[in-house]
Amino acid sequence: MAEIGYDPDSRILEVLFKTGSVYQYFEVPGRLYEELMQASSIGGFINSNVKGQYRYARV
Repeated sequence: MAEIGYDPDSRILEVLFKTGSVYQYFEVPGRLYEELMQASSIGGFINSNVKGQYRYARV
């Protein structure tokens, strides 16, 4: 991952991947973002806990 942002008001997690692709994941709980930031592998955490679990859009 290159960059990760989270807006607690809208509950949107935004991920900028190293490839330059940007994805927004919707209705992500704040606790999940906190866990993500503590994960030893950000990519692994996203693959296991975010992808396929939350609606998303490529920006």
